Amino acid sequence: MSYHNQVRRITTHVLSEMKLRNEKIAMLTAYDFSMARIIDAAGIDVILVGDSASNVMAGYETTLPITLNEMIYHAASVVRAAKRSLVVVDMPFGTYQGNSKEALSSAIRIMKETGAHAVKMEGGAEIRESIERILSAGIPVMGHLGLTPQSIHKFGTYVVRAKEAEEAQKLREDAKLLEEAGCFALVMEKIPAKLAGEVSESLKIPTIGIGAGPYVDGQVLVIHDMLGITQEFSPRFLRRYHNLYTEIQGAVQNYVKDVRSNDFPNESEMY
Repeated sequence: MSYHNQVRRITTHVLSEMKLRNEKIAMLTAYDFSMARIIDAAGIDVILVGDSASNVMAGYETTLPITLNEMIYHAASVVRAAKRSLVVVDMPFGTYQGNSKEALSSAIRIMKETGAHAVKMEGGAEIRESIERILSAGIPVMGHLGLTPQSIHKFGTYVVRAKEAEEAQKLREDAKLLEEAGCFALVMEKIPAKLAGEVSESLKIPTIGIGAGPYVDGQVLVIHDMLGITQEFSPRFLRRYHNLYTEIQGAVQNYVKDVRSNDFPNESEMY
């Protein structure tokens, strides 16, 4: 039986069931066909086509510059590879804030042109109208609270959010609001573990943490960070599962050496 025939597609409903069973959800980012195919076959539950592509694929300092067209290109590539994973696409900065009609048309473009399964949006009460409009079109929405990188210029820093009582209370209220609006899941980024656990406990929808401790329903990391392709980014929450930067660099250096010394190609490598 082929891999394709035996896999069960992860859906938003499956994620809800996982929360009920206390089964942790594993989520990673991917931005291209080849990487998405590997992590999908490895058993990842959710693939996030993150606007972090702005950083790791395009080399920008923040997530702000990436466009809707670029996100659609990355997402379509990922969807073509994913046989099992639920594919969620970040709505990029400027495509949903402050204009719910534009938000809906952006979300429709993502769903129609990529074949993805859901979109993700940063923010709480201030984007409620956009979320509700998108949900009314039958498009699943994943929320995102805590450190919201699209608002980096407002914060001015990537430090831990919601440490103060007032901000923590707003996060609790926003989480409830997102659940009531109809979001199917919620990402919480870089907030105290105790608060994340408390919020997760109070919600029926699954919560996914990044730098939010273990008391949530799942975890997400950026693939380039956890594989050690990026070197300069080392927050406390990041566990590196490999050091691909050094491995790839070493392989390329060996290739250069073999080409220069005329060792490659050898007799068995030519026609």
